[in-house]
Amino acid sequence: MRDRTEVLDFARKEFGSEPEYLWARYPDYAVLRRADSGKWYAALMDVSREKLGLPGEGRADILVFKCDARMVGSLLRGGRYLPAYHMNRSNWITAPLGAGIPSEETAELLRLAYELVGPKRGR
Repeated sequence: MRDRTEVLDFARKEFGSEPEYLWARYPDYAVLRRADSGKWYAALMDVSREKLGLPGEGRADILVFKCDARMVGSLLRGGRYLPAYHMNRSNWITAPLGAGIPSEETAELLRLAYELVGPKRGR
């Protein structure tokens, strides 16, 4: 997805999720959580390009989302995704917004993230 507005619109329409702004120190950081489990499935942040290992100066908008641990390695090898920023790197991953990742690919990964944090079934 190209920007945070597109991500938030998708989350609202697809899951009924509203962003939560939890930190006074970081007023633009938003988390998205499932209403039924209360767990986060994604976070939107703007982070220094230097901290992310990206070229250039300034800040980059990123989407950090829950990911199946079996997929993390292959997504990272593809070169478009980054290791999770400030989350567990074995089951979270970072997508720089506006970096050419197809919107439908991001949408599918957000759907997976949403499912991963849902209530456990069959217990």
